[in-house]
Amino acid sequence: MSGGRALIPGLASPHPIGAGLPAVYEENEFVHRFTAAFDEVLAPVLCTLDNLAAYFDPGLAPSDFVEYLAGWVGAERLAPNRREAVAGAVGLHALRGTCAGLAAQLRLALGVEPEIEESGGAAWSTEPGGPLPGSAEPRLLVRLRVPDPAAVDRRALAELVRAVVPVHLAVRTEVVGTHGEGGGDGDL
Repeated sequence: MSGGRALIPGLASPHPIGAGLPAVYEENEFVHRFTAAFDEVLAPVLCTLDNLAAYFDPGLAPSDFVEYLAGWVGAERLAPNRREAVAGAVGLHALRGTCAGLAAQLRLALGVEPEIEESGGAAWSTEPGGPLPGSAEPRLLVRLRVPDPAAVDRRALAELVRAVVPVHLAVRTEVVGTHGEGGGDGDL
């Protein structure tokens, strides 16, 4: 967290300590000044606790705390819209390791609809020993069609894809222009 929580000069405590002291201390000015110092230090803590539910709502939380939440839910790689990434983290985790999950992550992170080709498949047969679907070599191709292929940070793309696909897959990425011009590709 980037230190956004700090003392706010002049912030009044919602629960001043001096107001809860026994009557014998009511007239003692030193005691009121002494407890006022604690009130100034504790006021931001008490205000935060009074609004704690808002800190866990990505739509209401302070920006620096949203960064903290993104780390909690594994959405720190999904820039630029961290609030949306944190809010949708549970749904993304349910899809993790699938083509739909990878596509959702790339849409959220890059704003681009990816083309994904995978080698796997699922089928059933009434006869044992039938041919298996897909290919024997597990692989994945991720293709992005963007207006300017040179503007795509391929290292960030590779890190994002590698973070969300199963480790046993050979992954290949391609970034091509929307009009077919090639922008290069790479293996991960």
